[in-house]
Amino acid sequence: MSPTSPTDDERAWVDAALGRVRAGDVQAFAAVVRQFERPLRVWLATHAPPGVDIDDIAQMSFIAAYTRLDEYTLGTNFAAWLFTIARYHLLSEITRLRRAADSYARYTSQLLGRELERRSAHFKDGNDERLLMLADCLGAIDERRRRFLTWRYEEALPLIVIAERSGRTVTAVKKLLWVLRRQLQDCIEGKIAVRESTAEA
Repeated sequence: MSPTSPTDDERAWVDAALGRVRAGDVQAFAAVVRQFERPLRVWLATHAPPGVDIDDIAQMSFIAAYTRLDEYTLGTNFAAWLFTIARYHLLSEITRLRRAADSYARYTSQLLGRELERRSAHFKDGNDERLLMLADCLGAIDERRRRFLTWRYEEALPLIVIAERSGRTVTAVKKLLWVLRRQLQDCIEGKIAVRESTAEA
C-alpha cells in the first residue's frame, strides 16, 4: 500500500476498518497496523540516523494514531496522516538523543576539568608525577591542535564556539577532542609503563 497515493480500493478498505474501530471494534485496528507496519518501518529505516530505535518509533506512531483517531477525517489519506505522526516522533527522538549527547559531553568535560584542577593542586605541592607526564604529553601535541584542548578545558568554551573559531563543524570538533584525549591517555600510560619497568630493573 502506497503512503502517498493509495488506490480507491485501498482507501475504501482503510476507511471501513477505521469505521469499525470508531464503533468499538479494537481488533479492526490490529488489521490496520498489519497493513501499514512494514512500509512504515521501511520509511523509518531510510530516514532515521544511527542510534534511533525504529521499532519504538513505529510503536509510538501507531499508538498515537489510535488515540487520536477522532482527528482523522475518513476519506482522506490515512497513510500520509500516519507517516506525518511518525515523522513527528522521529524528529522528537532525534532531538532527545542530541540533547542527551550534548549533556554527556558537558558532563565529561566537567569531570576532566575537575581532574585537571585536582592534579594542579597536587602539582603545587610537588606530589603528582602524573601531572608532569601530562605536561610533557601536551607539549608533544602540535600547537594548532593543542589550542582545541585549551579552548575546551581551560577556557570552557562551548563546542559551537570552538567550531566557529576553527571553521569546523561541531561533529568534527567533538571527534578531534576525543582523538586528543585518547592521545594524551596513551602517552601518559606509556610513560607510566616505562617508569614501572625501569623501577623493576
